[in-house]
Amino acid sequence: MSERVLIIEDDRDHGQSLLEVVRGMGLEAEWAANGGQGLSVFRERGADVVLCDLVMPDLDGIEVLGRLRELDGGRTPVILMTAYGSVDSSVRAMKGGAYDYLQKPLDLDDLETKLRRALETARLRRKVEELNAEMRGQWSVRSWVAESPAMREVVRQTLALAQTNAMVLVRGESGTGKELVARALHAEGARANGPFVAVNCAAFAESLLESELFGHEKGAFTGASARRAGAFERAQGGTLFLDEIGDAPSAVQVKLLRVLEDRTIMRVGGQESFEVDVRLVSATNRDLEAKVAAGSFRHDVLYRLQVVGLTLPPLRERREDIRPLAERFIAWAQQEHGRRVREVEPEWYARLEAHDWPGNIRELRNVVEAAVVMAPDEVLRAERLQLGGAGATAVAPGGWSVPADMTLEEIEKRVLEEALRRNQGNRSLTAEQLGLSRRTIQRKIQELGLPW
Repeated sequence: MSERVLIIEDDRDHGQSLLEVVRGMGLEAEWAANGGQGLSVFRERGADVVLCDLVMPDLDGIEVLGRLRELDGGRTPVILMTAYGSVDSSVRAMKGGAYDYLQKPLDLDDLETKLRRALETARLRRKVEELNAEMRGQWSVRSWVAESPAMREVVRQTLALAQTNAMVLVRGESGTGKELVARALHAEGARANGPFVAVNCAAFAESLLESELFGHEKGAFTGASARRAGAFERAQGGTLFLDEIGDAPSAVQVKLLRVLEDRTIMRVGGQESFEVDVRLVSATNRDLEAKVAAGSFRHDVLYRLQVVGLTLPPLRERREDIRPLAERFIAWAQQEHGRRVREVEPEWYARLEAHDWPGNIRELRNVVEAAVVMAPDEVLRAERLQLGGAGATAVAPGGWSVPADMTLEEIEKRVLEEALRRNQGNRSLTAEQLGLSRRTIQRKIQELGLPW
C-alpha cells in the first residue's frame, strides 16, 4: 500500500499543483480546502504525512497542528507551509510541534527532500510502535497463567498499580516470577515506551553495585577510563527494577535513600547531583523486617521502597496453575530444542500437581524442559519424571550417596546449597572451596533459586 500525504491548502490552484507533485513522487495524495475539512479527512482516513498551509481563513496551521497532535498523539509528521518566511512564523511552527516547514513559493527539490525525510520518520515511528506493542504483549499480565484465585488477585493488583507511578516492593520466594510483575507494571503503564532496566543487587560486589546503579566519572577508580551512566540514568523516563534489594549493602542503601527522597543522584567520583525521572520497582525473597531488626537493612529505606507491597504466592499455593504452566513450557521446550511430544500421560500431570515445588515456577520449567528433551519415544511418562526429593538413593564410588532420580542440575544445587549453609552464606569462602569465582557463585544462586 502506497504511503499517503494529506495536503491542507486554501488556495485551490496551489493545492492542485501540490497534488500533482506528490502523486508524481509515487505517493497517494488528498487535498483539503481548509483546516476544518483537513481535520475531518484526517479523522476518517488518516495520513502518513500532513502538508499544511500556515495561513488559512478558518483555522491557521498552528491550530490545525495542535488538533492533529490531539488526534494521534503527535505520531504523524506535519510540515507547515508559509508564504511569509519570517523567523517568527518558522519558530512558531517548530514550537508547536511541526516536523519541518517550507517557505512559499516552494522549491520542488526542497519539498521532495523534506517529504521523503518525513515519510521515513513516519515509518520509523510506526516500527517503534509495533515493537513496543509486541513487547507490551509479551510482558502484559494478559500473557500470565492465572487460573487460581491467588494469581487472579495478583493480576488485579498489578493492573491497578500499573496505572500509578507508585514505588512497589514485590515479595515472594525465589522462582515465583517477581521480575515478570515488574515488567508488567512497566508494560501496562504510562512509561511503557520508556526503557526497562533490571539490576540484581546480589550479583555485584559493593563497589561495583554502587557504580552499576549510579554510574561513575572518568578516573573515579582504577579502571574507570571513561564516564559511565548508571542504571538510574539508563532508566530515565522508564522503570528501574532492583531485584534482591535485601542484599544491597549499607553504603548503597544510604545513597539509595537520597534517590528515594529527592529524586537526585550523584555519580561515583562526581561533584554535582542531578535529577532522574524513574519509576522504582524492587523485589526480595528475604524477610526485610527481620533484617531491619537485625540491623542489616535500613528501616527508612524499607519504608520508602514499600509505598505499595505486592506478594506473589508460591506455586504450591496455586496448584490450579501447574498444569497450564506445564503445557506452556512443553510447547516452549519443543520449539527451543526441536523436539516433538505427541502424548502426555495423565499421571504425568498428576505428579506435577502433587509436588510442592520449592523452586517454584523456575523449578517447574526446568523439570518440564528436561522431560521434553529426554523423552525417548515422544511420550511424557510419569515414571520418567525427575522430581527433586523423590526416589531411592544409590551409593556412588567412595561412599557418597546420590539419589537415583536426581538430575545434574539438582546435584549441583544440592552441593552449592550445602556449601553455602556450611559457610553461613559466605560467597567468597564458598567460591574458594568449590574452585569457582565469586561471580559464578552469585550467578548460580540466582539461577538455582537459592535463599542466599
